Amino acid sequence: MVPRYARPAMTAIWEPEARYRIWFEIEAHAAVKMGEMGTVPEAAGKALWDWWATNPKVDVEAIDAKEAVLKHDVIAFLDWVAEQVGPEARFMHQGMTSSDVLDTTLSVQLVRAADILLADLDELLAAIKRRAMEHKYTPSIGRSHGIHAEPVTFGLKLAEAYAEFARAKKRLIAAREEIATCAISGAVGTFANVDPAVEVYVAEQMGIEIEPVSTQVIPRDRHAMFFATLGVIASSIERVAVEVRHLQRTEVLEAEEYFSPGQKGSSAMPHKRNPVLTENLTGQARIIRSYAMPAMENVALWHERDISHSSVERFIGPDATITLDFALARLTGVIDKLLVYPERMQKNLDRMGGLVHSQRVLLALTQAGLSRDTSYRLVQRNAMKVWESDGQLSLMELLKADEEVTAALTAAQIEEKFNLDYHFKHVDTIFERVFAD
Repeated sequence: MVPRYARPAMTAIWEPEARYRIWFEIEAHAAVKMGEMGTVPEAAGKALWDWWATNPKVDVEAIDAKEAVLKHDVIAFLDWVAEQVGPEARFMHQGMTSSDVLDTTLSVQLVRAADILLADLDELLAAIKRRAMEHKYTPSIGRSHGIHAEPVTFGLKLAEAYAEFARAKKRLIAAREEIATCAISGAVGTFANVDPAVEVYVAEQMGIEIEPVSTQVIPRDRHAMFFATLGVIASSIERVAVEVRHLQRTEVLEAEEYFSPGQKGSSAMPHKRNPVLTENLTGQARIIRSYAMPAMENVALWHERDISHSSVERFIGPDATITLDFALARLTGVIDKLLVYPERMQKNLDRMGGLVHSQRVLLALTQAGLSRDTSYRLVQRNAMKVWESDGQLSLMELLKADEEVTAALTAAQIEEKFNLDYHFKHVDTIFERVFAD
């Protein structure tokens, strides 16, 4: 985790003390249920919770010192708790294995992280929707292969982003549900030394579901899907970021990141206003996506378990969620403050002498009785003159001067094919589909 790209609420989930507190809750809940079942004295669970009620500080350094000697983090934690609680603490962890605590804790952490990410997505969706409505009918050029294609509106660009992140939210909800499982099944997952009722109780208390069948660990396909979902969300962030970066290019300059008073764009060139936020988002997306692959590689563990997944998850759990949280918040800020230049959009629309209307003329010629090949040839030969003149010539005027074209279409019919509003007649329909909720 790099502090530069971290926000407090998400970071707190992964702090050592937060992790140890979850460990304690799992162990104490298990002890309570075992006490009810007579596996351990009821006083054991009570002693644990009575101590916990004093809101003790978890001494991370003391636990780490024990681990340095024991070379086992869970045993170090149990030893430290026993020193605080007293003899009754010996009944902690009865029949359980370390993975019961570690895996269930990771599930809880990922669920809490997902809740923050879902809130982030809601804020991003709200920002995108507001700007989409603002620019619903702002004309802009659509580009394919980076080349002028046909007119769109800037609102439609944002509507596309809204729909994409709405899908992202649905995927994250599903991934959250899939990761939210608890395993208190003991060594190799057979419940030989811990009753399944303990697992049910702990799951209920921690707000997650039971794992239907575990080995000694929760199956890692769940984690693979979770981190893959984060990777897809990161890719959607990058798609929007790349769009903004292209629109901010000097030659285009249809939109740009907000440039705050006192901000400097370059150490060498005082005129620069660089898309640093969206470039940063592109880099963060690469990092988040990179965590999906090791999560998938974690699925194939030896037999009932090994720990090849453990070190991986100590990295990717905090880093992926913390970075995505930051990236979503940053993108929300970019969209919220994005500077949009409708006049420049119109100027770019007009840049190539009406070439963006070529398809309408093509279709009109075919409807007038010409073959598609002939229609294409007639429009293209005039369009290439405009292209080669760098937009100094007018496609409309060239078409009206072309005898083969005017033999099929009147001047008024040709002029009508250059009506910009024609392209926006279904914007309402698209917006209704996207923003129906």
